[in-house]
Amino acid sequence: MVSLSLSNKRYTYIHESESEPTSGAIDIHHVIINGSRTTGYGRRRGLAFFLVLLAISIYFFLGKENPVRTLSWSCLFSGFFVMVQSRKFVKKESVIIMPTFGIQLETQYLSGKTVSRFIPIGKILKPVLVECVTPVTCYWSLSLFLRGEEQLTLVFKELRPSLKMLVPIWKALCAVIGTDESEMITEEEEHVVSGEAST
Repeated sequence: MVSLSLSNKRYTYIHESESEPTSGAIDIHHVIINGSRTTGYGRRRGLAFFLVLLAISIYFFLGKENPVRTLSWSCLFSGFFVMVQSRKFVKKESVIIMPTFGIQLETQYLSGKTVSRFIPIGKILKPVLVECVTPVTCYWSLSLFLRGEEQLTLVFKELRPSLKMLVPIWKALCAVIGTDESEMITEEEEHVVSGEAST
């Protein structure tokens, strides 16, 4: 049953939970790219156009003596390139919280391939919200401190959902791990979340 749904221009966040939550209930959080099928189709069409141009240029510059063989190899190479590239398009990322066992992080691609990673509950020290700054942009990220690992583990490797979408997932992770979220979120962060919700 969907208990919460948020959406913006790029992503849709869906929280699924059982109608009568219990202490051992599985909690599922999805972040889906809006229009992922049409976006993937547009990208594939752009790639196909690029590859047709590549095949024509190879024909004119390299294969004037034997055009059939050159065109055949160009088409084969183009098809292989489109197939490889289509596997990289992400459709959605999910966080599946199993309170007594752990957390499963899933990335689903447009090709249908799903990559999963399971993290045992005893290995998670604390979930944190981190503000990431690059020369071009600034965005929020949800990460996990894991026992025995020096680097933070990103919950969403491919997508960059807004802070408004990350906070419910962060709170759910805090509740499962037993971290007191009131100690970890400041009034300024609450203001940022509520301010973003109004925009």
